[in-house]
Amino acid sequence: MSEKPNVVFFGSDAICLPVLNYLLGEGASQCTLCAVISQPDRPQGRGKKMQPNPVAAWATENGVELLQPEKPDAALVDWIVSAEVVVAFVMAYGHFLPKSLREAPRHGMVNFHGSILPKYRGASPVETAIAMGESETGVGLMQVVKAMDAGGVADVERVCIENADTSPDVRVKIGEAVVPLLRRNLETILRGDLDFVPQDTAAVTHCRKISKEDGALDFTLSAQAIYDRLRAFTPWPGGYFDHDTVRIKVGRATVDLASSEVAPGTVLSLESGLAVATGESTVVFHELQRPGGRMLPVADFLRGYPIAVGEVLKSSVAQSLLV
Repeated sequence: MSEKPNVVFFGSDAICLPVLNYLLGEGASQCTLCAVISQPDRPQGRGKKMQPNPVAAWATENGVELLQPEKPDAALVDWIVSAEVVVAFVMAYGHFLPKSLREAPRHGMVNFHGSILPKYRGASPVETAIAMGESETGVGLMQVVKAMDAGGVADVERVCIENADTSPDVRVKIGEAVVPLLRRNLETILRGDLDFVPQDTAAVTHCRKISKEDGALDFTLSAQAIYDRLRAFTPWPGGYFDHDTVRIKVGRATVDLASSEVAPGTVLSLESGLAVATGESTVVFHELQRPGGRMLPVADFLRGYPIAVGEVLKSSVAQSLLV
């Protein structure tokens, strides 16, 4: 066994890169990152060419051993045991981790979860926090157990959600927040002495996976709620409404606190954008896009595609992101 304890990292998303850089840099004085375990290469882009995910690409570029099993299996368990791994770090990996694997490292596994637990367990904690209008979220250092995101929490690093932040903005903050979280806990983790505090089960909320249909605009919501969902669903699935048979995507938007007595979805003005009545206040779209076209400023868009003041835009029913 090497003088410094061996650790491995399970992850597949770019949100993991700051902590990987920390483990290979500053953290290397305390432990050895002996391998990265990530999802296999998948077909991506228009050409469907096989490409590695950001974590797999990072491992290759930095000369760290890369393991990409289709699913975690007994062979991976045996490898971890033979490598005398002390602890496994997990973040945005994308596979269920069986008990045999969770127990393979000497001190088990710890996970970095992108919310302030017990809020927003599940598949879309960053997006859901934004869509729900939260002004703060964070990343929790938690124990990996059988139930998803149900383990005890040892520490949390909080981050602010600014009013203009989109999902990519907050994901960058979450990724960077893992570094100070790990820095102040790494020595304790390597000793196996973390103190995990059980989550308050009465306060647990679960968030589901985001779908393409979540981009459909519901004008019966408040303007602020629509704006929050648009930020959450940037860049995907974005936001859109159907105008006759044409699906129109929306880009930059703002909230106008002015209210009206007309039906939600009614076009109120075209002066500074497409101003639309909502369940509370007004949402103003400053950019629109037709199928096959480019995202355009509203004034340019309307030159080729008329939308009239007084029209009532079709509204969809927004589905809750909590399950």
